Amino acid sequence: MDKKTDLKLLFCLIVVSVVWGTTYLGIRVAVETMQPWFITSIRQGIAAFIILLILIYKKQLSWIGWNNFIYQFIPAILMIVVANGFTTIAEQSLPSGLTSIMSALTPVVVFIGSILFGIQRPSSKGFIGVIVGFIGVVFIFREGLGDILDPNYKTGMLFLSIAILSWSLGTIFLKKHTHKSNNIALNLFYQFSIATIVQSVLAFIFSSNVNVNDWSFRSMAATLYLAIFGSVLSFFCYHYALKRVTALQISILNYINTIIAVFLGWLLLDEVITSDFIIATALIILGVFIINYKKKT
Repeated sequence: MDKKTDLKLLFCLIVVSVVWGTTYLGIRVAVETMQPWFITSIRQGIAAFIILLILIYKKQLSWIGWNNFIYQFIPAILMIVVANGFTTIAEQSLPSGLTSIMSALTPVVVFIGSILFGIQRPSSKGFIGVIVGFIGVVFIFREGLGDILDPNYKTGMLFLSIAILSWSLGTIFLKKHTHKSNNIALNLFYQFSIATIVQSVLAFIFSSNVNVNDWSFRSMAATLYLAIFGSVLSFFCYHYALKRVTALQISILNYINTIIAVFLGWLLLDEVITSDFIIATALIILGVFIINYKKKT
């Protein structure tokens, strides 16, 4: 891998770490006045339109064939329709701390799934790194652990659990089949288009009596942010990185997302950063380092 490629990969990993850490806040703002399925369908619709313009400009818009269409249909349903959609629904009722703890289970599920599906060998280094990082996330929100058993959060927990499992399966599927197509933008156009159609149908089924006049500018602006940065930019970087690193290495960035989410809470919502957060950050960074460390030969 040459230096230029390394810099591209580094940029993509930073984008996935930072931008997806901000989407927790973006979704929370969007659901203040907008219905979840409308948020997700509008978000992916805008993303599909932006990529369509790019493909037309580059003269790369084309039919990908039925085999590749199926390869795009599966992650579109797993990662965008189910994972993204259900997370948005869950954030209507779950505290942000509980959402972060639950979402931090993704690397654990990916680690186990990668071994079961034969795309990664079991290793003590990977296991230790995942556990250390997860302990770091739990350390931040340890006072909210009791919320897991709160009966008022049962529905939100169910939706979020399904979202985590669906995202993890989508990541593993993409890693197994990522070599079958090199045009990331074209693949994402089909994924976002499929998700937009499915989520639009769900929006009108589950939110039939919607008054768009009730949607605030703040919520609509958050949805636009989610479309441009959370979907177009971050998904492109995610797919690019997934072609070059393991599924576990990319999923471990969920831990960094948590740090970003807490930092934004301090910066924008006047939340207090305690010594627990400093310790947790150190544990998370240590977990990421353990997983990615390679001895020089």
